[in-house]
Amino acid sequence: MAHDEREKYLIRYAGDFAPFVVDEAAGAWVTTTDGQRILDFTSGQISSTLGHNHPRIVEAVERSLREVIHLNSWMVNEDVLELARRLAELLPEPLLRSMLLNVGSETNEVALRLAKAYTGKFEMVGLTRSFHGLLAGTNSLTFSMGHRGYGPLVPGSFAIPAPYEYRCPIRHCENACDKLCLDVGFETVDQASVGSLAGMVMEPVLSTGGIIPLPDGYMEAAKQKCEERDMLLIVDEAQTGFGRVGSMFAFEQDGVVPDILTVSKTLGGGVPLGATITSAEIEDRCREAGFLHLTTHVADPMPAAAGLAVLDVIEEEELVARAARMGEYLFAQLHALRERHEEIGDVRGRGLLVGLELVTDRDTKEPASELGAAVTAECLRLGLSMNIVKGDGSQTNCLRLAPPLVITRDEIDTAVSILDQAITNCRDQLAGRRVLQSNAAPAPVAE
Repeated sequence: MAHDEREKYLIRYAGDFAPFVVDEAAGAWVTTTDGQRILDFTSGQISSTLGHNHPRIVEAVERSLREVIHLNSWMVNEDVLELARRLAELLPEPLLRSMLLNVGSETNEVALRLAKAYTGKFEMVGLTRSFHGLLAGTNSLTFSMGHRGYGPLVPGSFAIPAPYEYRCPIRHCENACDKLCLDVGFETVDQASVGSLAGMVMEPVLSTGGIIPLPDGYMEAAKQKCEERDMLLIVDEAQTGFGRVGSMFAFEQDGVVPDILTVSKTLGGGVPLGATITSAEIEDRCREAGFLHLTTHVADPMPAAAGLAVLDVIEEEELVARAARMGEYLFAQLHALRERHEEIGDVRGRGLLVGLELVTDRDTKEPASELGAAVTAECLRLGLSMNIVKGDGSQTNCLRLAPPLVITRDEIDTAVSILDQAITNCRDQLAGRRVLQSNAAPAPVAE
């Protein structure tokens, strides 16, 4: 399909399309129809955990295509049962029962419905700068984008300030969150609530919000807030699960077991697959309350086969430990890059989910949104795909890097070298443009 045909035949779902068409992808690289090779530091949509088109995933899908692709939603096959068993085996008690779905929006929608069915209440709490999906319920708890122009949100949806250490949301502390924002947030929620608080949902790293890791002790404190109010804690590990942050699940680093866990992206390795996981006690009560969530492709065999392949490769190739090592190396290279570029205000993240925040001045921390957009485009031109994330919409200056877990040191070096060149090029171009604008002759004044 020619480039101009994309706008003719496709609904533009998230701004403009990339300025090329992809021909094939393998490992950490994609190749365009024009023959350009691009190093993919987004892992697709942060989903190609093992790199693009991993042979074990291809093999699993091919097997499923021969055996069974799709079933009526009340039927299950051996792959579905085995994946549910493997997930329970990986997770701490009491997380035992899974519902296999397709995408993160859906897994979180199910989690919200479970929390409401279990508690008999309806109010939900999220963090500002969060992203949990764009379905009716999840969009109401997504506070980084997607609200304007679509009418009212689901009643009972509350936001509390995200613990953004680099830019304290309540202007209280700097680079060392003391969790006062959590206290203030719940005080506000308590005053606004009608007494029907059902649950709280959070990401261990607010990715779309600007790669903001929850500070030490934050998730534990939030869990306590929930228990005090008979609420359930939902942890959304769409991007952080299955090794990306250097542990199998990010909540393990926080020493907290959620009441409901959602996983997606990283489980399927590029195939649409997610799961909502909870305890037997919660599932039993929800069933008694008449819980219902039915989709055409719930518990489909083919994605489950791909998920099993992903878990096998992660275990056999020890990719969790590898992600931790490669994450340390990536952080070291980016901190060295920060020493060369004053425009890099902060480097943060966990494991192989990393953000660089660009600023015009390190003292004032003024967001360098124009530079961020320019660097993203220049990196792509030079052969590196990584994207800018939108925070809460007020700034677009954080670059997100999330390479596959199989990334090599040489590929990291290539990515950092391209990023180094892109920042230099864009800084010089923007500086030159400002000089031209300042030297431009003033417009004539009308008589």
